[in-house]
Formats: sequence, structure tokens, C-alpha cells
Amino acid sequence: MAEVLEFRVPAGSARTLLVWGLEPQPDLERSLFSAFSRFGLLYSVRAHSNAAVAGPGYYGVIKFYSAGDASRAQRACNGQRLFQKSPLKVCVCTKQRMFQQQAPALSSNKCQELANHYLGFNGWSSRIITLQNVSGFDGENEEGGEASQKRSLQFLCALEVTLPNHGIRSRGVALGEAGTGNGQDPLEFLTATRRAQKLAVGKALSGAFQKILLVVLENGKVAVEYNSSQEEPTDSLTEKELKGLVQVNDLSLERFDLEEEVLSDLSFDD
Repeated sequence: MAEVLEFRVPAGSARTLLVWGLEPQPDLERSLFSAFSRFGLLYSVRAHSNAAVAGPGYYGVIKFYSAGDASRAQRACNGQRLFQKSPLKVCVCTKQRMFQQQAPALSSNKCQELANHYLGFNGWSSRIITLQNVSGFDGENEEGGEASQKRSLQFLCALEVTLPNHGIRSRGVALGEAGTGNGQDPLEFLTATRRAQKLAVGKALSGAFQKILLVVLENGKVAVEYNSSQEEPTDSLTEKELKGLVQVNDLSLERFDLEEEVLSDLSFDD
């Protein structure tokens, strides 16, 4: 049976393993990662100390992207010693906080990690169509005194992800914002510019991947589908129209974790 993976935070108990009976040791999370990552790509690995009533020791929470990988890991590791003297108990999580609606989108770093694992490093590419400074479009109604005390930079990014082996192209458009203080310090302004650009590029890359579905078949092969239900009005624009896009009122300024995005990893169109 095929399994469909989205570029979103893995949700559902079938993708999460609980590991009991862990002995205290240095780099426990690293040991867990080494033991379980051989079964598939991991989203996260966490080790926690037991509650006082449970006695000394630790337990681990391992989250896979694939439920199939998690199931194989559970069967192979349950009752095994792995990296310690006593055997471990590994079980599939039976209770987990569920997202009320759709699971949050993966960060751009996680999107790239997932794409590299299932598509290969040469199985996809991305390019920036436009990266514009659109600062000031939302400040028309601010009083002059308030605007001069607190300023922010906004960059709008339109980006395209291409999967050449599957004939799929997907676009993402996003806004990145960073505060510049009072705008008097050139270094602070430069740092804010870089940060706003990174946020815009990262969010646009993540947005492009949201329209791509990975279909993992039983034989291990991967098919790809374009999720048209995630399409946005900007997807119908030409590249020329995208480069002239300055109306940003309808774009969300939802908060993302700041990541170390590297603009040089993405190609620009002249």
C-alpha cells in the first residue's frame, strides 16, 4: 500500500515511537538518532527524564516522516539493547496531540531535507524569480513620529521549485519582515535586510513544496503528484507579472522560526 507524504510536520501517532528504559549517558539523543535513522528519515529525536514516580532513567520520542519506517523500526528495535546494556521497550505512540486543522508547514531546511532523501540531491532544483523590497506599503496610515521610532523592512519573494524527473513545477510567494530599530545604524539596517531576505526566501521555498505530494510505494520507489488544492492566485501569473508584483496586503505575515538560509544555494533569474 502506498503512503502519501506532505511537506508538513508529521502528524498522527503511527509516525511516532516511544522508547522506554533508556539509561543515562552522554549524547543520548545522538545515540537514539544513530540507532533509528537507519530505518528512515527522522523529523525529530527527543530524550526526556522520567517522572519522579517512574524512577531514574529516560524515555525517548522518535518522530518519523513515514509511518512505514516507524513500524519497521518498532519491530526491529523492541526488546533490543541497541547502544546500552539493558533491553529497550519500543512502542508506537497511542496518544498524541492532534492538529485541529492542517499540520504546520515544514521549515525550508526540513523541506530540503525531505526532498533530498526521497528525490535525491539532483532530483529537484529551485530558483528565485524575484526578490523585491516592498517596505513602506503598509506604513501610509502611521503617524510620522511612531514610524520614525520603529521601522521594519519587508521583502517579497517569488520562487519556483522544479522536479525535472517528474515534470512538475511549483511556485511559492511569501513576505519576510525584520525590524531595523530607528534605522540610523547602517550595520543594523544591513542585518535586517539580510534577515528579511532570508525569511522571504525560506517561506517561499516552503510554500512551493506545500503543493507537492510524495507517494512512497511498497517497493520503495517514489512517485510525485502536484496538489492543485493548494494553488494560489499568484500561480497563474506570468514571470513578468510576478516580477512586477508589489501588492502585498493579502499575504500572511505568520511567524516562522528564523533559519540560516543561504541565498547562494538558490539561483537567481536575471
